[in-house]
Amino acid sequence: MATATKDQAVRDAQNASVRVEIFDQAYNLRGSDPEYILKLAEYVDSKMRAVAEATNTIDTVRLAVLAALNIADEYHLLKKKQHESGATDYQKRAHLLSDALDEVLGEKRKAG
Repeated sequence: MATATKDQAVRDAQNASVRVEIFDQAYNLRGSDPEYILKLAEYVDSKMRAVAEATNTIDTVRLAVLAALNIADEYHLLKKKQHESGATDYQKRAHLLSDALDEVLGEKRKAG
């Protein structure tokens, strides 16, 4: 008789199969967070349905590719926005630190 170790039981629980529907097709997906998998599947389903409405295309492969391109576009725009705002944050912080350093050095010059 085979016995499962505690680590195996944890791995099995972390990779539970989740049944989802995307554009009326059922898929069994595995992952550590079933709720997250469901959320992702709902998002992909909504993108495919939006593309289907906008294009009047019934070819599911074409819809999937167009939906994937839309999702990739959203991802890259978000990534670019985060990068740009991150650079701005670093610049602001550098200016603040530079100003603070100038102030401290100016006070030392006055005192010295």
